Amino acid sequence: MNVIKFLTQNEAIVMDQLLMGKKYAFSTDSLMELAGLSCACAIQHVYPTISKKVLAICGPGNNGGDGLVASRHLVQFGYDVNVYYPKRTDKELYHNLVTQCKHEGIEFLESMPTNDQLNNEYGLIIDSIFGYSFKGDIRAPFDTIINESLSNTKTPIASIDMPSGWDVENGNIKNLFTPDLLISLAAPKLGSKSFKGKHYLGGRFLPKEFLKETNLTIPKYTGSNQFVDITNYQN
Repeated sequence: MNVIKFLTQNEAIVMDQLLMGKKYAFSTDSLMELAGLSCACAIQHVYPTISKKVLAICGPGNNGGDGLVASRHLVQFGYDVNVYYPKRTDKELYHNLVTQCKHEGIEFLESMPTNDQLNNEYGLIIDSIFGYSFKGDIRAPFDTIINESLSNTKTPIASIDMPSGWDVENGNIKNLFTPDLLISLAAPKLGSKSFKGKHYLGGRFLPKEFLKETNLTIPKYTGSNQFVDITNYQN
């Protein structure tokens, strides 16, 4: 099995800065679109039939944007998606993502579903609250969402890039929820090495020259797949 490099938090930040710099010229919205598409594809692969609704919980940053994009694509794939987006970012990119979702008929919830509603009405929860840049304390309203809702639900959770609230380098040191599925983006983060569930890699956008420049090792994607299963890979 090939070795995969797991990134530190700083390495992940520098990687994004390099991708969006003059040399590689990616924009935030283009990376977000590709990342969200790959998440939707991985979710469709792992959960091909969900009889109940899907709930995407989106945070205020890029991870939340990935969740909004994934939600839109999942509706295109035939899923019934609700979004809970309690702390919205007042930027054109995020306004556009919300508008796009609404034109797909996605319902934006005014409040977080109760635990009974999560267990009875939803077949999957997408955790797109915090990504690789998270550090420090979990602030309201996400402390309640993570500690009381996600940590107690029986509904499977799919986390985007990192399980929200986990330390990006040290993993689940706060003893929070563990998702059923983790979709790392571009390259897995160091804190996900301790994750024991289904682990997929998405974000198929790293140029060949970028991989050479950064000496980054990732598994090979096959065909037109936007994801690859890295559950059994070890660093």
